[in-house]
Amino acid sequence: MLLNLSPYAFKIGPIAVHWYGIFMALSFLLGSYYLYVMGKKSGIDEDFLLNLAMLVIIAGVVGARLMFVLTNYPQWFVTDPVQVVKIWEGGLSWHGALLGGFLAGWPYCRRHGINPNIIADWTVLGLSFGYIIVRVGNIFNQEVLGRMTEFSFGRWPAQLIGSSIGLILLVRFLYLQKKGVPAGYQFWSFLWYHQLLRALMEETVRENPLFLVHYVNQYWGIGFFTLTQLITPFIIGFAYYMYKTTGGRRLTNQI
Repeated sequence: MLLNLSPYAFKIGPIAVHWYGIFMALSFLLGSYYLYVMGKKSGIDEDFLLNLAMLVIIAGVVGARLMFVLTNYPQWFVTDPVQVVKIWEGGLSWHGALLGGFLAGWPYCRRHGINPNIIADWTVLGLSFGYIIVRVGNIFNQEVLGRMTEFSFGRWPAQLIGSSIGLILLVRFLYLQKKGVPAGYQFWSFLWYHQLLRALMEETVRENPLFLVHYVNQYWGIGFFTLTQLITPFIIGFAYYMYKTTGGRRLTNQI
C-alpha cells in the first residue's frame, strides 16, 4: 500500500475529480473505441456500435453498484435507498459490472442479428486494460488492500497483483488476435482465466471477509475462502459452458 497519495486528481470548487474515476473513464473510452474500430472494419452499423457501447457502460455501472451493495450493505435497500445510488462515494463490483454489461449487451446483439460472441471478443481489450488501471486507482483510494504478512514488505500489494493479472490477460489477448481463434474464445477464455487467476493470486492475499471455511496464515498473509473464491468454480463453469454452446470449435493449439 502506498501512503500519502491523494485520491483526487484535481478540484474545481466543491467538485472533486478522483483518479479512480479518471482511470475508469479511460478504460471505457479505450474499450468503446476499439469496439467501434473493429465493428466498422467488419461492416457493422455505426449507430448500433455507439448505442451498444452506451448501453453496456450504463448497465455495467448499474450492475457493479447493485452487486456491491447487495454483497456488502444489503440493508441500504430498505434503510437508506439514497445511499445505493451514491457511486461517487466508492463501491463497485467487478462481477456486477460484467453481469450488467452481459445482460444488456447480449440480447441487444441478438435482436439486431449480430453474433454476440464476436462483439464480446472485442470487449476483452477494454476489460483487460480497465482491470490494470482501475486497480491502480484503488491505490489512490487506499482500498482493495492486501493482508499483512511477517515479511519485510509488510502488506501484500493486492492492487498491483490485480493489475498484473490484467496485464497478463491483455498480452494474451493481443497474442491471440494474430491466431484467428474462433468467435467467443477470446471473451469466454478471458473470463475463465481472469477468475482463476484472481481467485488463486489476488483474493488469496486480499484482506476480504472469509466465508464458510476460515483459514488465515498470519506469517504468509494468506486466507481462504473469500466470497469471490467460493463463486469462482461456478463462473468458470459457466464460461466453459457458454463457449462450448455458443462459440466456435475448440482449437488444440490455443493457450
